[in-house]
Amino acid sequence: MISKFFIERPRFAAVLSIFFVLLGVLAIQVLPIQEYPALTPPQIMVRTNYPGADAETVLKTVVTPLEENINGVPNMIYMSSTASSSGDVNISVFFEVGTDVNVAKMDVNNRVQMALSRLPEEVRRQGIQVRERSPDLALVVAFVSEGNKRSPVEISNFVALNVVEELKRIPGVGDVFIFDDKSYSIRVWLKPDKLAKFGLTPKEVANAIASQNQQFSAGGLAQEPTDKSYVFSYTVKGESRLEKVSQFENITLRANPDGSKLLLKDVATVELSSENFSRESFYKGNPAIPMGIFLAPNANLLEVNQKVKSILKELSRTFPEDIKFYYPYDPAPYVKEAIKEVVVTFVIAVLLVVFVIYLFLGNLRATIIPVLAIPVSIIGTFAGLYVLGFSINLLTLFGLVLAIGLVVDDAIIVIENAERIMRVKRLPPKEATIEAMNEITGPIIAIVLVLSAVFIPAAFLGGFTGAFYRQFAVTIAISMIISGIVALTLTPALCARFLEEKEHKAILPIRLFNLFFHKSRKWFVSTAKNFIRFAPLGVVIFVFVIIGSWFFIKRLPTGLVPFEDSGLINIFANLPPGASLKRTIEVSKEIDQTLAKTKEVEEWLNIAGFDIQTLGFKTDSLTAFIHLKDWKERKGKEHSSFTLVPRLNQAFAKNREALIFVVNPPPIRGMSLVGGFEMYIQDRSGGSILDLYRYVQEVVTKANQRPELTAVRTTFIPNVPTYKVTVDRDKAKAYEVEVDEVYKTLNMVFGKYYINDFNLYGRVYHVNIAAEGEYRDDLRDYSYVYVRSKKGDLIPISSLIKLELIPDAPILEKFNMFVSAKVLGVPKPGYSSGDAIKAISEVAKEVLPPGYTIAWGGVSYQEIKVQTKGNLALIYALVFIYLILVALYESWSAPVAILLGVPFAIFGAALGLNLFGLENDVYFQAGLLVLIGLSAKNAILIVEFAEERLKRGMGLLEATLEGARLRYRPIMMTSFAFIAGALPLMLATGAGANSRHIIGTTVVMGMTFATLFGVFFIPLFYYLVVKARTKLSQLTGRK
Repeated sequence: MISKFFIERPRFAAVLSIFFVLLGVLAIQVLPIQEYPALTPPQIMVRTNYPGADAETVLKTVVTPLEENINGVPNMIYMSSTASSSGDVNISVFFEVGTDVNVAKMDVNNRVQMALSRLPEEVRRQGIQVRERSPDLALVVAFVSEGNKRSPVEISNFVALNVVEELKRIPGVGDVFIFDDKSYSIRVWLKPDKLAKFGLTPKEVANAIASQNQQFSAGGLAQEPTDKSYVFSYTVKGESRLEKVSQFENITLRANPDGSKLLLKDVATVELSSENFSRESFYKGNPAIPMGIFLAPNANLLEVNQKVKSILKELSRTFPEDIKFYYPYDPAPYVKEAIKEVVVTFVIAVLLVVFVIYLFLGNLRATIIPVLAIPVSIIGTFAGLYVLGFSINLLTLFGLVLAIGLVVDDAIIVIENAERIMRVKRLPPKEATIEAMNEITGPIIAIVLVLSAVFIPAAFLGGFTGAFYRQFAVTIAISMIISGIVALTLTPALCARFLEEKEHKAILPIRLFNLFFHKSRKWFVSTAKNFIRFAPLGVVIFVFVIIGSWFFIKRLPTGLVPFEDSGLINIFANLPPGASLKRTIEVSKEIDQTLAKTKEVEEWLNIAGFDIQTLGFKTDSLTAFIHLKDWKERKGKEHSSFTLVPRLNQAFAKNREALIFVVNPPPIRGMSLVGGFEMYIQDRSGGSILDLYRYVQEVVTKANQRPELTAVRTTFIPNVPTYKVTVDRDKAKAYEVEVDEVYKTLNMVFGKYYINDFNLYGRVYHVNIAAEGEYRDDLRDYSYVYVRSKKGDLIPISSLIKLELIPDAPILEKFNMFVSAKVLGVPKPGYSSGDAIKAISEVAKEVLPPGYTIAWGGVSYQEIKVQTKGNLALIYALVFIYLILVALYESWSAPVAILLGVPFAIFGAALGLNLFGLENDVYFQAGLLVLIGLSAKNAILIVEFAEERLKRGMGLLEATLEGARLRYRPIMMTSFAFIAGALPLMLATGAGANSRHIIGTTVVMGMTFATLFGVFFIPLFYYLVVKARTKLSQLTGRK
């Protein structure tokens, strides 16, 4: 027997435990700390641009060829694409959680290369980016110039030159993105009337700029091979690209024989300005430049944020005095606070467990023995986490809190049995411990295997569910294995050395408790006997428990993980389609006024012209990041984000210019940039976008009437007022004008036409051409524009084109290769995300005709998958435990009696969540897995002893009741120790409390019900199973 070896060598046992602790302490110092492990699907972004093309053209000529090649790439779960009227293309390919992002990137890039030959020349010229990117926004930094000493253009370029590249080099940073990028650009503002006066076309101006703004090479002198011998050879350096505005102004457009010249400045205004004019940003009402830092896949938020802030602080020493920066979006404080709250919960749990053990043992000396298992097992677990590449995160910490009540179980069983033998057989501590270990080594091994194995099937499920459960599986399994080792080594060694033969008189509260406990044990045995006598009644109650479990689980609202008050909220505003940026800025000012009066708000940042819901730039959209005050300054539910969001929505509902939505951010960062559900309505029929829009609007309208839903909206707006230009091809042919020349000319005048590049401050920037603002205000301005025919004549472009005002979509989306409309929304207070998904699904089913389907993205996709996989995890856990018990007991029937106690725990958990208004999510499902193991543990203690007594020749009824009587005390001790350890989770407050409430309520209520009610049925189940086994053996003639 292994325990006898350590009883004889207590120092060996002590060294082994110290070894676990030392390794754990070393691991704690190097383990990364983060909110969640890698739970977000890896994402590969494909980006490019088709200059001058509208959204529909981009979708057909760029997005579709790329998607056809990318679709089906290994481990892909879904793909979404956007095409904008600015020519931008964004394709996001999402992969299963756990996919190697570098392999995924290589696979996507290979598919993109295969599609290049099918893409327009202009797109190939722009280039295609394929890069990994986590949508996990780690930080938003707002740069401002105090006193507005510098323009936003100057601030933007200062940040781009001095900050962005420094931050990109930080390990863990996936991307640094200036939301309101105003990169320098040489803007050539044409005056079409002057061009007409001098007989020039926009194309000729562009050609002149392109030909004179180049890097010229001029060869060299006396360079080999040469016939003569020279002392030196020379490189002949040509002219470089132009750098100054004055140089561009003096580009020669025409040189006359008399020496006179026509220069660019004669027909255009040239200035060093911004590449972009479509958005403006404001920090608390002041002009600002916002910069977003996105995490790389699997990066550590806290480490990255700390490094970013450290580098910004160091760089700020070289900043001009007026440039300051702020953090309007920073999730790190919430993560730190949530982890801190779990640590506090951990400490309280330890104290409660110690109290329960002392209450049952009534002896401080004896209490210390099982309590020592806590630091050894818990601290030692960190060493295992380090070896397996895990981190310290909320899930592993939850696992450790639950493990507090578990790791003392084995030690409690040892000391309780040793004390019982000392008391009953009057043996000295050493002999009593040796005999005790002979009896309970088997049950200890069984308990360790069961509690360690319960999560193993879930860990192999893959995807989000597997990644989530794996945290609990590894944490609890490691802690249980170590606690089992401690129970077989250190605990018996300590029992043999420190338990006293002489019984000390306990203090009065302990004596009163013991008196109550002895009476409760007699009542327990008597009640168990009555249940056996009236077995049909017990079976009927058991059936009602199963039905009740199903009923209460079905009544629970569903979700993925609960929303938390993270100290951050977001605002999205949509103005009428096509609204100008100036109108959006006015809405931004109204938002500023409301937020300035809201006492819970610390700071905020508005980005007018940016829609974070589609990651697109639209002048009629606005996104705002709101940073709330610290939780200590917002005590009470009335100041939580859950109360503030509907209050702000009510205030903004009065705005007549825009639809303004205030939402909490998603509970798991990186799955989405917006909270709530994310649904796509797919057109599989190939119909028109106007038909799709009509159905989408009907879905949105009816959804907003549902009591479960609020802020339901769509990003699909195909009715933006748009002019469609059509070239009269017959006239163009008659005048000998190429059609593409017409469109290029229109783009040069009324768009932003990229000519080539120039160098400034060591960087490369664009030279762009367009007409001055006064020449592109209305339809009359087309009369100033001319195009040159092949004969050399100037043809007014207005004579070749026809303009028609039509509704159009500035942004088109596809989801899994079908033209789609994204529908977003959030559940109303009092409803879960599962309720919202169910409600919007019902509305879509009611409204959509054949040929239109729905699909899910982001958090919603994972939530729907989790419900199915969560059920599989429970089934597999039961199967695994059963098989392990069959192997241990060499019996197919005994494990059945053990597992029949599980429904009582599930009933208690489901009832508890219904009583407290909580939801069925992954925390509930993880709690059920723990309860399965704990319920089995209670039954193992009784069944093991009953089986032993049965083998010794005792009658079935006597053996059953004897096992129940002898194991009642350790069952109660271990169960209430676990309940005490989990109670702080159930009663948690502060940051991240909602998650702790769900898992705490699940295990506390489940274990309480299983302990106070389910335990009475274990003897009945064992009795019935053995009776059935005996009868079956008699019928088959087997012994």
